[in-house]
Amino acid sequence: MLGVAGLTVALAMPAQAEPGRHDGYGRATLTGFASLPAQTYVPGSEPSGSLLGTTPTNGITPPFPGQPVQGFSGIVSRGDGTFDVLSDNGYGQKANSSDFLLRVHHIKPSFKDGKVKVLGGVNLTDPHGKVPFPLTRQDRKLTGADFDVESILRTGDGTYWIGDEFGPWLLHFSASGKLLEAPIALPGVRAPENPYLNGGTPNLGSSKGFEGMARSVDGRTLYPLLEGTVAGDPAGTLRINEFDLRRRAYTGKRWTYQLDAPSNAIGDFIAIDKRRFLVIERDNNQGDAAAFKKIFEVTMDRDTTRKTLVADLLDLANPKHIGGFGDTFRFPFQTIEDVVILDDRTLGVLDDNNYPFSNGRTPGVADNNEFITIRLTRDLHADKRVYS
Repeated sequence: MLGVAGLTVALAMPAQAEPGRHDGYGRATLTGFASLPAQTYVPGSEPSGSLLGTTPTNGITPPFPGQPVQGFSGIVSRGDGTFDVLSDNGYGQKANSSDFLLRVHHIKPSFKDGKVKVLGGVNLTDPHGKVPFPLTRQDRKLTGADFDVESILRTGDGTYWIGDEFGPWLLHFSASGKLLEAPIALPGVRAPENPYLNGGTPNLGSSKGFEGMARSVDGRTLYPLLEGTVAGDPAGTLRINEFDLRRRAYTGKRWTYQLDAPSNAIGDFIAIDKRRFLVIERDNNQGDAAAFKKIFEVTMDRDTTRKTLVADLLDLANPKHIGGFGDTFRFPFQTIEDVVILDDRTLGVLDDNNYPFSNGRTPGVADNNEFITIRLTRDLHADKRVYS
């Protein structure tokens, strides 16, 4: 449901034939493909994966010689053909990711040769002691045992806002990766990893925090979107909260995104204009079993709402056989967590390869980080401020 100033209306309906659901973009086309090999590590970085044991997974044996460049769970365009991408918490759990350093990578895809180049990046740190609870490392470099970072935005001052799943928290970092203020909690919601549970019962599932986060086109507010349903809410409903950047506080306004199926999850959430947003919604399967990987346009008004299919990532036209694939291109990854608007008819989409665990492209082989571009059948008519 959508609640604004006491008004409640339906946000989205799971069945295509019902009111509130529209399917109007048609079949999107693959226009670019680039890939970063799974076994790519930050140059000169310390080893990682020591808590994964020594049993090979998808042909890769831990521990690893360096910090993997992996798990792309958020993206920010720099406007020059390069991007900042956020690695998530590491290896999927708080307990096994204490030697994975949280990092924002600077990358450049080349769709001519099909490669993604890593240009550099910054580690996320807390040198000024803004985190009030104990961290894993004495040097206050942040790890996957401290936060599970999943969404990222850049604001007009060049700083980053990052959404976390362990709190869930909002985290504010400088351009160089330094935490600028204490983590900001979401009132009334706590995940199992939250250090302030004090024996209480969490009301959000593990790894179900801020998976997506949009910034309003005027730059004044954030809209973090939970990946999981809060206990007591209707099945398959995900809360969207409004956060005022000037007041550094939640406004109390809240919307709800309705999943097509309660077992689905969202992967990203970005603004098109003042009222419209893009959402990645996916099932939890990979490879041939993957059946639902879609991008929707969600329009939120005071009195009407619509959920429109923009692209089916398992059914992209590929007449030029880009990437060596056939007439139909599938993006069959378990977790697809990045969408960015490149122009008014082109989107960039990236997977989170869950290194080394996911094998959606080739059974038994660890997934690469893939960066694709897709062309829509009609313009988004996006606000020009989404490109800044």
